[in-house]
Amino acid sequence: MLILGLAIWSIVHFIPSLAQPLKLKWQTALGEKGYKASFAIIVVISLGLIIFGWRSSTPEYLYTLPAFTKHIAMLMMVFAFILFGAAKYQTRIKRIIRHPQLTSIIVWASAHLMLNGDSRSVVLFSTMGIWAILEIIFINKRVGAWNKPEVPSIGLELRGLGISIVMLIVVVMLHPYIAGVSIK
Repeated sequence: MLILGLAIWSIVHFIPSLAQPLKLKWQTALGEKGYKASFAIIVVISLGLIIFGWRSSTPEYLYTLPAFTKHIAMLMMVFAFILFGAAKYQTRIKRIIRHPQLTSIIVWASAHLMLNGDSRSVVLFSTMGIWAILEIIFINKRVGAWNKPEVPSIGLELRGLGISIVMLIVVVMLHPYIAGVSIK
């Protein structure tokens, strides 16, 4: 289930960046709203497969990093949430990082690989990290030159940062229910 979920996630997300003709056929057949709804449904199904596949698989431990890396990984997670949020609001980060949301996935995956050296975690987080790297490459190739956004107001930026931190707190609280692992 885990591998199937990751495959579905990757394939459906690669369609807009690699298979524009397929995306256009999909949009033509279902309309813009139908395309977005069906895309979202497929992504939710893939996430369900990933979560249930991860939780139902038996981990085999491959490595354990030194204890001090936990603090580094936790700091990386804060940065990942700030980057993820930066994709959704105006921020100076977008003037430095072209794809903050995909970059956040890379940081998130790297932090989780530091914390989790078991087989199922390595499959999940390395696949998601590699997917995000490939997605950045494919989008850059398709879109071309990077037009950096204007500098936003500090108020707008602080509001977005606050939302990112609140989302981090919510995810930390829900983590035991989603992943079956509490954050200690």
